[in-house]
Amino acid sequence: MKGTPMARPRSDTPRAADRILSVANARFTAEGSRAIGVDEIVARAGTTKPTLYRAFGSKDGLIAAWMTQSADAVWMALEAGVAARPDDPKAQLLAAFDALNVDDARGCTLSNTVVEYPARKHAGRKVAVVHKERVRERLRDLTRAINARKPRKLADSLLLLLEGTAMARQIFGTEGPSEAARGAAEALIAAHIRRDKSDDED
Repeated sequence: MKGTPMARPRSDTPRAADRILSVANARFTAEGSRAIGVDEIVARAGTTKPTLYRAFGSKDGLIAAWMTQSADAVWMALEAGVAARPDDPKAQLLAAFDALNVDDARGCTLSNTVVEYPARKHAGRKVAVVHKERVRERLRDLTRAINARKPRKLADSLLLLLEGTAMARQIFGTEGPSEAARGAAEALIAAHIRRDKSDDED
C-alpha cells in the first residue's frame, strides 16, 4: 500500500520552517491555501520569503508540506482508533469512520485543496489524492475484516458518506445533516453484513 508522499521542509532552517508551517496551517485551514500569499505567511511567522523558499522550495512546496502534515494527523487518528479495539472488527470499522468524520465546519482540508487546485500535477493535490487512496484501501481492509457481503462497495459507500458529510458541514454547519453521518454509517454496515456463503465479492 502506498504511503503519503513525504513533502517535508529542508533542514537548513528548522525553527523558521516550523513557524512558517504553523502559520500556514492556521491560515490555509481558515481561508484556503490559494487565498493566502507568502507575504502574509512570512510576516506572521516573523521570517522572510528567502527563508520560506529555502525551507520549502516554493509556495506549492509549502502547501504539500502542510497537506502531508494534515494527512499524517488523520492517519494516526484512524490507526489509533482501530488499534484501541483489537478484538472487535465492527467496532474497528466504526472507530475508523469516527476518526475520519472530523467535526470541523470547514470540512475536509485535503478535499478542499483538491478543489482549489484542479491540475493533477499540483504538489498539494498529489498529497491529498494519495492520502485518500490510502484511506480507501484501509476501509476495504476493515470491511473485509467484518466479513462484509460486498466489502469494496461498502468501503466506497462509507468514503462517499464521509466526503458528503464534510461538504454538508461547510453549508449547514456542524449541527446540520452531518449529525446523521454515524447513524448512516451503522446502517450501511448492517446492510452489508454477510448472511450466507453464496454472497459474492463485488
